[in-house]
Amino acid sequence: MLKFVSIERDMPSKRDADQRNKDFNEIYAEFADEKAKEQASRCSQCGVPYCQAHCPLSNNIPDWLRMTASGRLEEAYAISQSTNTFPEICGRICPQDRLCEGNCVIEQSGHGTVTIGSVEKYITDTAWEQGWVKPITPATERDQSVGIIGAGPGGLAAADMLRRAGVQVTVYDRYDRAGGLLTYGIPGFKLEKDIVMRRVEQLEQSGVEFVLNCNVGEDLSFDAIRGKHDAVLIATGVYKTRVLTYPGVTAEGIVRAIDYLTVSNKLSFGDEVPEYEDGSLNAKGKKVVVIGGGDTAMDCLRTAIRQGATSVKCLYRRDRANMPGSQREVQNAEEEGVEFDWLTAPKGFVGEPVTGVMVQKMRLGAPDASGRRAPEVIEGADYVEEADLVIKALGFEPEDLPKLWGVDGLEVTRWGTIRADFQTGQTSLDGVFAVGDIVRGASLVVWAIKDGRDSAEAILDYLNDAKAVAAE
Repeated sequence: MLKFVSIERDMPSKRDADQRNKDFNEIYAEFADEKAKEQASRCSQCGVPYCQAHCPLSNNIPDWLRMTASGRLEEAYAISQSTNTFPEICGRICPQDRLCEGNCVIEQSGHGTVTIGSVEKYITDTAWEQGWVKPITPATERDQSVGIIGAGPGGLAAADMLRRAGVQVTVYDRYDRAGGLLTYGIPGFKLEKDIVMRRVEQLEQSGVEFVLNCNVGEDLSFDAIRGKHDAVLIATGVYKTRVLTYPGVTAEGIVRAIDYLTVSNKLSFGDEVPEYEDGSLNAKGKKVVVIGGGDTAMDCLRTAIRQGATSVKCLYRRDRANMPGSQREVQNAEEEGVEFDWLTAPKGFVGEPVTGVMVQKMRLGAPDASGRRAPEVIEGADYVEEADLVIKALGFEPEDLPKLWGVDGLEVTRWGTIRADFQTGQTSLDGVFAVGDIVRGASLVVWAIKDGRDSAEAILDYLNDAKAVAAE
């Protein structure tokens, strides 16, 4: 360990942009064994590890780095898996530059951060290859069951933890495949779909039942699910796109990011997708404009490049330093041919179908409530950006679940998220818990995993209390 003074930071090799733009495969190669050991050995083994403190899951990062540097990979995997249900997924899609790596002590001392995410990915990929990842086999089966609504990262993390305790678990999801945004929201060049599907298969082999193509409130009532199970966990995520009210917004060719990405990801499974074939959700040969500056916008921009768009531009109302998306993703997008028009915002749309975006130039003024400098319009600097396809990637809001499901007594916040205890996930309804984005608002996958794990512990306490009362 402590080799950061003699060994420089190194990332796995990245495929050239001209090559990776032609497919949806992951852009980073895997670390070789010796390279993983070398990079792990750069860890300074801090007494107070800031990387761990800034990880939502409090992963024992210095410990599994030490095991990796020593060649003890199975132990490294055991340590990694003990706090993180899906380390191979977090290793690929977590914004490490804002979390663990961004707070690495040796990075702050000028030596370059440890490549934590790449080592984490390597450890777990090796574990799968070596057969160390096994189906869950509870020591004792329980006769209590939990229904989980939503097969995204929060729901799947809770399902994993509950099965380890022997609880019978059924997961209900609106899509035809489990995984939520891991499956249909995040493109394959960041997270190849077999990575997600093998975790789903592991849970199926562990006894988790999946009820797919199930719209709660339509195909099955919430009350029916609640009546069938001893506890219910709501982990639906947030899928409602923020509304734009500018003139011309209803024109053909202006689409939602979630629809665009879902179609692209369905293609990666070999599905027939009419919306792609008829061109409505296909960027080939089009001038594409994406509105937004988060990671979803980056996914849309890079997907459009791969679909063969003639030009791809991003409109974002703040500057590069103040955008919410990962800087690593911005760099990858720029390498692949995306143009960023900083300090720009739409004010309307031209044509039917759309032929352009009316753009207004912005400047940054005083900080707003978020602490970031608020954008202000520069009068008289408007222009029209040509576009055949406009993708709205402005973030997501919660659906009105009490109304959709016909549930009385399920309290929500003024933002429309479910009101739940942030530690346990307990809602206003007895035995009903909620986790992830439907509680937090749109957030990171790693936070959903943490919420799912924490709520699983609270659900176990609830089930134990219920059993104790029944035995009296």
